[in-house]
Amino acid sequence: MPNHIGAFLKASKCFSTLGINITRVSYDKAVDSHMLFLDVEGTEEQLREADAELEKLGYLQNNSSNSGVVLLEFHLRDIPGSVTHILELINEFSFNISYINSQENGTDFQHFKMGLYVECPEKITEFIAQAEKICRVRVIDYNSSGRAYDNSIFYHAFVRGISQMLELSDEQKQRLLVSSNLAMQTLDEQGLSPYRTFDSISKFAELLAKSVGDGFVPRLSTHQISEKTELILIEPPCGSNTAILKSSRKLLVIDSGYACYKTEMLNLLRTAVPEFDHIPKSILVTHADVDHCGLLDLFDEIIASKKTADCLIREHEGKDGFREQNPIHKPYINICKILTAYRPPLPDKLITPWQDIESPREPLSQIGFFDFEDLHFEVYEGKGGHLAGEIVLIDYTHKLAFTGDIYINLHGLTAEQAEYNQYAPILMISVDTDPKLCGEERTAILQRLGVGEWKIFGSHGAKKDYIVK
Repeated sequence: MPNHIGAFLKASKCFSTLGINITRVSYDKAVDSHMLFLDVEGTEEQLREADAELEKLGYLQNNSSNSGVVLLEFHLRDIPGSVTHILELINEFSFNISYINSQENGTDFQHFKMGLYVECPEKITEFIAQAEKICRVRVIDYNSSGRAYDNSIFYHAFVRGISQMLELSDEQKQRLLVSSNLAMQTLDEQGLSPYRTFDSISKFAELLAKSVGDGFVPRLSTHQISEKTELILIEPPCGSNTAILKSSRKLLVIDSGYACYKTEMLNLLRTAVPEFDHIPKSILVTHADVDHCGLLDLFDEIIASKKTADCLIREHEGKDGFREQNPIHKPYINICKILTAYRPPLPDKLITPWQDIESPREPLSQIGFFDFEDLHFEVYEGKGGHLAGEIVLIDYTHKLAFTGDIYINLHGLTAEQAEYNQYAPILMISVDTDPKLCGEERTAILQRLGVGEWKIFGSHGAKKDYIVK
């Protein structure tokens, strides 16, 4: 919308006249003086009429132009008139100044920061080249500058920058724009700086982008579980681990990582299991988080708890999954799904072999058993501390446990995994639905382990060797 007095009033009157209800409003001039976010409810006909009326007002522009604020720092000698030459050059290029900040610092130079409103991005490159003939010039990253610079068209520039890293479609860009604003609004209400929110989303996207192709360098390890069964653990830089259990006759995969690593993971799976494309393939899902379910479509059957299956079916039907039903978690999950190209699996692949405990009383409740070759697991469902439907598998004979995200090896993370894991807690406040309950579930897992030397495989980090005396 235009940055004019009464702009929101005009939009509100438009909706009111058509009988449309506004359900969410978000506007922060310090972030973007032109972008007002409105969620509204009405019939399809009412909304079409509103689109037409708002376009007549000059609203709802797609803003495909690359205009926005470029923040520059000029290293000027601290003498009379030094800034004049820069101002003359700015005037020559017809740039508007939206922000200026400088103060002497006891040296022979001042660091002049200026926000320049640029409508043609091609001109800024030429401008900087000319300015560098006068003094040293540095481009400052808007997101991490920690300040608001008026007149920026921020959201489109923000989404455009991420899109260039991950090649998003126009539809994905629009969804990311709305989800980023929703994340900012949600976390702002929790007292978190908007700029920390945008910075975290940007860095999360950068990690995903640099970890594809040649940048996908997971940590691999092989573990002999029994005479018949071997386990290959794949720990990607971002997202959940994938465990491959294989014997001479069968293959079972536990969790699958992000969808954006499909090509890279397929190559690894085919290397680990040369006959991968020609044998029946089963995957067991510990819970329905995006980073565990990205590659479910590669498998013939998906083994899950009843609640996890229900969550995946809801997503397939276009409804909110369990995470999105939590208003604080919803923006981050939406962003994850967009940036990683997540698609829920077909419901007819889902298999739920265990009983469903609708309202479990204990942190962990046994729901059945699961066998793979010579491995025999007791299956426990958590009460939902991390996410409803979460399961834990314990083989008492081979002292083996798969604990999902309830228990992970924090001290066994690679540097890349540790960096990745710091952004979800910022953007979700907590990765757990109920952190206190998740702690109780974690304790319950360890209490169920008998005497001996255990191999614990959480969904993040290396295998954990755990001794019960």
